Formats: sequence, C-alpha cells, structure tokens
Amino acid sequence: MSTSPDKGAADASADKARMDRRGFFRAGGAAAVVAAVAIVPAAEEAAAAESAQERSKARYRETEHVKNYYRVNRY
Repeated sequence: MSTSPDKGAADASADKARMDRRGFFRAGGAAAVVAAVAIVPAAEEAAAAESAQERSKARYRETEHVKNYYRVNRY
C-alpha cells in the first residue's frame, strides 16, 4: 500500500496553490488598510484649508431654480 510519487506531488502542488490564494487575499486586506490610512491625512488637510471667514459666510441662496423646485414640489 504505497502511494505513488505522482499523487504526492499533486497534493503538494494543490496545497501550494491554496496557500497562494490565501496570500493573495492577505495582501489585498493589507492594501486596503494602507489605502485607508493614506486617506485620513488628506481629509484633514482639506478641512484645515478653510478659514474662519469662509466657515461663517452664508451659503444658502434662494435662486430661481430653487424657487422653481419649491413651487413644483409644493413646499
């Protein structure tokens, strides 16, 4: 009852293929973490660029297209 050398080689290559897929998904998870960390500083820079005067100015304007929207939707 000895196993053939070919069967052992096939099992070893199947195990290696399985490990390669696991490594691929681990690398994908690590890349997602790195991307998330890279986004955080960029968001803080954008918020810091707005001055106090820009934050306090009025932004809402009731223009003609806004009035038309209110009229059509009966607000």
